[in-house]
Amino acid sequence: MADLSLDQVNHYVLRKQLLTDDSKIGDLVQIVKDIGGLHATSAAGPYLSLFVRARGFEKTTLTKELSYRKTLARIRYVRNTVYILPKEFIPVAFAATIGLAGITSERYYQHLGITPGGYERISRKILNVLRGRGLSTREIKGKLRTSRNIAPIVNLMCDRGLLIRGIPKEGWRSTQHTYYRFEDYYPDLNLREIDEDTARKAVIKQYISSFGPVSELDVAWWTGFPKGQVKKTLEDLKEDISSVEISGLDGQFFLRISELEALNSLGPPSKRVIGLLPCLDTYLMGYRNRERYLDPQQYEMIFDRSGNATSTILVDGRIVGIWDFDEPWVKVYLLKEMDEEALSEIYSQAADLGGFIADRKVQVKRCDSMVPLTQRTAGSFMAPLKEF
Repeated sequence: MADLSLDQVNHYVLRKQLLTDDSKIGDLVQIVKDIGGLHATSAAGPYLSLFVRARGFEKTTLTKELSYRKTLARIRYVRNTVYILPKEFIPVAFAATIGLAGITSERYYQHLGITPGGYERISRKILNVLRGRGLSTREIKGKLRTSRNIAPIVNLMCDRGLLIRGIPKEGWRSTQHTYYRFEDYYPDLNLREIDEDTARKAVIKQYISSFGPVSELDVAWWTGFPKGQVKKTLEDLKEDISSVEISGLDGQFFLRISELEALNSLGPPSKRVIGLLPCLDTYLMGYRNRERYLDPQQYEMIFDRSGNATSTILVDGRIVGIWDFDEPWVKVYLLKEMDEEALSEIYSQAADLGGFIADRKVQVKRCDSMVPLTQRTAGSFMAPLKEF
């Protein structure tokens, strides 16, 4: 069993997550595949995640892949979370998670007083209204001439494979998606072509490829699959994966056997790897054990009470601070003092990221204090430094 250092593992994962200068590529579909999907709860999140990973990234590039080329799509995936995934992976993701996503959505619409019969009637009307076109929920309500809250019904229709989320008409930072009939949007995809067990095995293999080395607990947490099923799948994959130990972390971790030589031979980077990640970035949300990149004493500064990760500053794969866009500023709060060279690079990247968001030059401001997210209201992780 290989024994690896945590620094070695972090640098290896940074490369797999395309967060080092020499690992960045320009192919968005390949990026999304390599990093295990883009966390898309936040409208702007996928764009910011790509900005730090893709060479020469422009907002319109993702819009084209989502809307015109349709090589990528937003669907509910692991842990009942909306992700952007490659088109060819949609049947796998759907089959692996429909049992989990459907239960949550059904409970929600029933909580709002919508009966199964009411859902059936309204969903049929929505499918008719969307025939050959895409509309927002507000536009759908107008066509149906109803005051009913149809958002939970539309979400459940997405979770059941009847609808698909298109791009918002109001811009890249809007959450008001345009909805289409799935069969019109992807007439060549069959969501029932793969069974749940096979799909879940494929999801776990993809996760290990994108995030490994990972623990059994990491796999179960990220996927939301039953622990017994995760354990059995890892046993079934024993010819493809290797068990390793990581100094400073307890337990066994799993990595594809084909990657073991590359990880062992990986030398130290020629320079420090510095990057600014948006809230809920896949690198931050990819592991149950966050000690690999965060001092446990600083957990409450990065994660709120629901486990949502805020926007962070990384140095060599470890979190050293928080950033926030609060126009006309990009604000920075450091968890530890950094030397002048690192500080200069952090400020430079903060200015670049702020310019990408605002489409103009912005200034960087350092904050001297921050209230832990666990002591604040829900949603504060989206704007951690707004009041500072």
